[in-house]
Amino acid sequence: MDKELFVHEEVAAALADGTPVVALESTVISHGLPHPHNLETARGMEAAIRAGGAVPATIAVFNGKLVVGTSAGELALLAESKDVAKVSRADLAAVVASGRAGATTVATTALIAARAGIRVFATGGIGGVHRGVEETLDISADLTELARTPVAVVCAGAKAILDLPRTLEMLETLGVPVVGYGTNELPAFYSRESGLRLQSRVDSAEEAARLMATQWGLGLSAGIVFANPPPVGSALGRHELEGLIAKALASAAAEKIQGKRVTPYLLEALSKGSGGRTLTANIALLLNNARVAAEVAVAYGAIDEG
Repeated sequence: MDKELFVHEEVAAALADGTPVVALESTVISHGLPHPHNLETARGMEAAIRAGGAVPATIAVFNGKLVVGTSAGELALLAESKDVAKVSRADLAAVVASGRAGATTVATTALIAARAGIRVFATGGIGGVHRGVEETLDISADLTELARTPVAVVCAGAKAILDLPRTLEMLETLGVPVVGYGTNELPAFYSRESGLRLQSRVDSAEEAARLMATQWGLGLSAGIVFANPPPVGSALGRHELEGLIAKALASAAAEKIQGKRVTPYLLEALSKGSGGRTLTANIALLLNNARVAAEVAVAYGAIDEG
């Protein structure tokens, strides 16, 4: 038994009988979306996964345990409390030891999902190489975690405020396949386009599942990024998004915003600059990624059973 791991009864039963399970990260709930959109979206993602024939497992840290599958009350706490820690790999032991509530990033969600035996999870966008990395050395732990953890992440690429060419290059260096889901181009989170061509593409959940089985069947331990473009109706155009980001970066520099304050500042600036359209796009792509992740988990489960 894994004494640090608490698996919700429904999730445990699904894992035991081979029902597909999709993990969900919780940082987007506590630190990504504003209330009440965060709770509504979290519930919507879980509902989309159930509608797709899989069981959702939102991952978080509570009372010194790695929790796989949060209750309705825990989901609400993640959405409403101002005292939820943001937990990446480097923070995990300290938060567990303290007993604080913690929301898991892509890195810790991947780590805990794999530990529980879950192969697929959905998120908005992964972290990556930050702009100005030459001075800050700011690179998300998501990248190194995906290099060593065999899970498939359905996402809309990396967050658009990052250095996308360098993020893609580093994933290649780390041996993490970045595969377009119905696209030849890396999505730029809020936009379906980035100008960065991908080497691999799948056009169905079945193709994605076969790639997963092949990757891990070959003994390759890295995860897989399935880059799923945001829905057409909510996505921003590439050039419009680039203009908004340029203005937000200039504003951050003028106000001398630094360190951990940069990302939330930029996201808020993008939302204001777009008249709230980036928030609408974010919610739409999260729900879409949950739907696709359920399809992939079901298809992978069919291969696994076979």
